[in-house]
Amino acid sequence: MLSGGIKMGFLPVTKQEMEEQGIRQPDFVYVIGDAYVDHPSFGHAIISRVLQAHGYSVCIISQPDWKEEESIAVFGKPRLAFLVSGGNMDSMVNHYFVSKKHRPTDAYTPGGETGKRPDRAVTVYGNLIRKRFKDVPVIIGGIEASLRRMAHYDYWSDSFKRSVLLDSQADLLSYGMGEKSMVQIAEALDHGIAVRDITFVPGTVYRTKDISGIYDGITLPAYEDMKTAPEKYADSFQIQYNNTDPFNGKALIEPYPNGVYVVQNPPQPPLSTQEMDDIYDLPYMRTYHPSYEEKGGVPAISEIKFSLTSNRGCFGGCNFCALTFHQGRIVQTRSHESLIREAEAMIREKDFKGYIHDVGGPTANFRHPSCKKQMTQGVCKNRQCLFPKPCPNLEADHSDYLALLRKLRALPGVKKAFIRSGIRFDYLMADPDDTFFRELVEHHISGQLKVAPEHICDAVLEKLGKPQKEVYERFVRKYHKLNEQLGKKQFLVPYLMSSHPGSTLKEAIALAEYLRDLGYMPEQVQDFYPTPSTVSTVMYYTGIDPRNGKEVYVCRNPHEKAMQRALIQYRNPKNYELVREALLKGGREDLIGFDKKCLIRPRQTAQTVPNGKRGAGIGSAGGSDRTGRKADGRKVKKKTIRNVHKKKGQK
Repeated sequence: MLSGGIKMGFLPVTKQEMEEQGIRQPDFVYVIGDAYVDHPSFGHAIISRVLQAHGYSVCIISQPDWKEEESIAVFGKPRLAFLVSGGNMDSMVNHYFVSKKHRPTDAYTPGGETGKRPDRAVTVYGNLIRKRFKDVPVIIGGIEASLRRMAHYDYWSDSFKRSVLLDSQADLLSYGMGEKSMVQIAEALDHGIAVRDITFVPGTVYRTKDISGIYDGITLPAYEDMKTAPEKYADSFQIQYNNTDPFNGKALIEPYPNGVYVVQNPPQPPLSTQEMDDIYDLPYMRTYHPSYEEKGGVPAISEIKFSLTSNRGCFGGCNFCALTFHQGRIVQTRSHESLIREAEAMIREKDFKGYIHDVGGPTANFRHPSCKKQMTQGVCKNRQCLFPKPCPNLEADHSDYLALLRKLRALPGVKKAFIRSGIRFDYLMADPDDTFFRELVEHHISGQLKVAPEHICDAVLEKLGKPQKEVYERFVRKYHKLNEQLGKKQFLVPYLMSSHPGSTLKEAIALAEYLRDLGYMPEQVQDFYPTPSTVSTVMYYTGIDPRNGKEVYVCRNPHEKAMQRALIQYRNPKNYELVREALLKGGREDLIGFDKKCLIRPRQTAQTVPNGKRGAGIGSAGGSDRTGRKADGRKVKKKTIRNVHKKKGQK
């Protein structure tokens, strides 16, 4: 249990606030790339509150001026260590679209302003601290450090980089969610153990020149070898992937020049329900620091202020997702009582309108480990729980989640409790009891349900780590059937991804044809974004599937990526030339014409079409032109989101 008696109020962000709270010298100074938001959806809030609950004082330096050395010295020298986090998002993903163009806003900065954190924030902050304070321990953590803890491919520079532990000049790296490891580090430092000797904490990475004391470790390919032979990185990554479990993972040793080793200890054990409850019951202020009010606050709070985090971890195993490396595959949950307490606190907020925006986590409908053995023996190293088909040992059971949702929607003051985080539809279909599915449709959808099939070609789905098309189509049929039975008119919005490894123009065209048959064009498309520590990124960099060593087709050419993306939005007149080029290159001229199966019309110099009608030249898609007329001149009804998955005659 965490200690009680914590005073309410924000942690100090200025020297004046530090003095007002009676702190002469903080135990920790926490340097963060985000604005300071004291809400349990923000990593810096959880870590600082957990440390405070264990008796340590923490001061916050939010978004320091990384060009000014003194910006890191606001509170002077901390007694124990500097902590560093790049923020809730990786700083590079925060700054750049997959096209490497700058994003226009930053939701984690006051007023949504950009440019308040550097690229590769963890590395920059670490070096800034080391320049000003040469003898103070520096401990890095958060998503950016966690996913760069070992050598990795960096998409933005198109290069192979060392562990961020080395580049940031930090002493220790805490990976994963970090609550347990940070407390153990704090206690070791507080007892006078030198930071260089803290090599025993699970969930940490350290550097050393002496590996003689490591028991049963696995030596990975050397950094210099992986840098010149990418296939060795594929081998290394698969070893890392197979050692992300606290019950059966081993220490991993990565050699570097000059006799240096980066050593990753096995992960921390998963949090118990009581431990998660303790963490989420801490006295968060649940909003941003009041100093940001004049800039309009911090935009990110609007998405999470009235949402509940019910779980962590994910056994879904999507290859493009880094959750396996960051939170692990073992699902951890909070109790109903803890979630109800948080919901009741929400209800008392003056701007609560009766709607809980979300009850979920990485995957909303995971409320327990996938099978009984995971909590004693760990997850299977060479087998996934849901992919390519559900494991025979899988326990697909929504009864606990259903009971929780029923309690929440029965609370006085709650009109609706929505589910907006991801629903894993193949897990839903594996449950022999339809009760949750029915109540999901009846009570917990705000007009449309977002799901992530990602693609419809089985060859690409296999590389994505997603279920086959047939599973998604069964889900769609059942969803519409339940809506019909309940008298609902709710719709599905499928998330789709272009240019994932394994997707050629052939598969991209097949996806466009599928959308044509649905009568739907997505407003947004996610082009595959290679981020560190995912199976898909390893495929992108090496051209090898690390799971089996086989070659994979990779779309790296920006122009081909643009064609694959354009095909998903083939109705948009702006995409006409790209779609036409893709169809010609793919040998699918049959999809250029006036037939209802065609994606686009031929390019015509004269604006004359069959039946003597005019105006159907270079425009667009599905047998209509940019003027909104069919080939015979009839007006076309505008498609809306309500047409998704409503094929003619389909229930």
